[in-house]
Amino acid sequence: MRAALARLALAVTSMVALSFVIPLALVVLEIAEDRAIADAHQQAVGMVAALTVTDDPGVLTRAMAATAAGADGRLAVHLPDSPPMGTSVADQQDVELVESRRQATTAAVPGGQVYLQATAIDGNRTAVIEVFVPEEDLHRGVAVAWAAMAGMSLVLVAGSVFVADRIGVRLVRSARSLAGAARAFGAKDLSVRVTPAGPPELREAGTAFNTMADRIIQFIDKERELASDLSHRLHTPLTALRLDADRIPPGPVADRVRQAVSDLQHEIDEIISGARRPVTERTDAQTDLVEVLADRLSFWAVLADDHGRPWQVVGADRPVWVSVPEEDLIGVVDALIGNVFEHTPQGTPFLVTVSDDALTVSDAGPGIANPRAALQRGHSGGGSTGLGLSIVHRVATELGGAVRIDRGELGGARVTLHLKPVHAHALS
Repeated sequence: MRAALARLALAVTSMVALSFVIPLALVVLEIAEDRAIADAHQQAVGMVAALTVTDDPGVLTRAMAATAAGADGRLAVHLPDSPPMGTSVADQQDVELVESRRQATTAAVPGGQVYLQATAIDGNRTAVIEVFVPEEDLHRGVAVAWAAMAGMSLVLVAGSVFVADRIGVRLVRSARSLAGAARAFGAKDLSVRVTPAGPPELREAGTAFNTMADRIIQFIDKERELASDLSHRLHTPLTALRLDADRIPPGPVADRVRQAVSDLQHEIDEIISGARRPVTERTDAQTDLVEVLADRLSFWAVLADDHGRPWQVVGADRPVWVSVPEEDLIGVVDALIGNVFEHTPQGTPFLVTVSDDALTVSDAGPGIANPRAALQRGHSGGGSTGLGLSIVHRVATELGGAVRIDRGELGGARVTLHLKPVHAHALS
């Protein structure tokens, strides 16, 4: 935009400058020529005065020498029936034409122009005074004037380009600020806002962007508050379930049920707490995948032992930080491991592998017949809600990663969540 404005100013100002400079240059040339001819006329008038007194060659010679043109050898007098006095460069036909018409005129000759003026002497006789005007006199001062006009035009053009560039800087700065804010907002930095600046249109766009961002955050917060309210409604049946669990006779089953109820209570509280967090705080969250995985495996390990499922974790020996809120990462881990428990027979082993850029859960079950459909929200081939793998897919998309479903080394389904981890320098 900045370069376009500069080019536009250059083109427009150049056209305006040329439209004025070219006619003005011609006028300057014409003025210079008129000035030189007027000077020649003054030289001729001096000789007219001498011819009105006498036509004696000696007197006329002295009168010619007294003039500037005569001293320079540019003056001649044509008397009737006599050769010209002085230096003559005019064509004889032009001299005779002026003599017959008795009217002053100019004629082009090599090296300049001649000014011819007729004057009456001795009644019916006519003399012609010739003044030669060289080319340098006709164009004296023209080159300087043209150079001055050209310099002034260049200054005006350069000034207009400079002003256009300064205006372009303001426009580009405001437009880049707005574009940068839009990119940052699209990259989940929901706290970004712009300071409206620049021309009225860009200021209006900046104000509209800020209003849109505020409205989006308000809408998201309201939706999450609604999710929090819905989760809170689970407290009533959960309280009833806890009371029923307390009536179970003491023993391993009662302990397991009470622990499950307690874990469920904890999960609901975490959902409510996470849902009530402002969306701007969630976008800055960074979570250690290994820590979340260790916490969730402590829960799933109990069920795995009850079901007789061998399981193993590979690679979880150092932190793997990702830009995902903890509750979302918990949902991903629970969805991946929960699918194994829900869609494979008891006793089926599973393997969890963690690397710097991926989380993989594979099992020895029957596998997933339609991997593409399994990632669609609400679709399930096993009678479930169909939300598990769609949650994994959503988080992967937010991270700029991907989800891959194929068959693993255990012979069953293998689901791999490709991540974009946060590097160590980004956490400092």
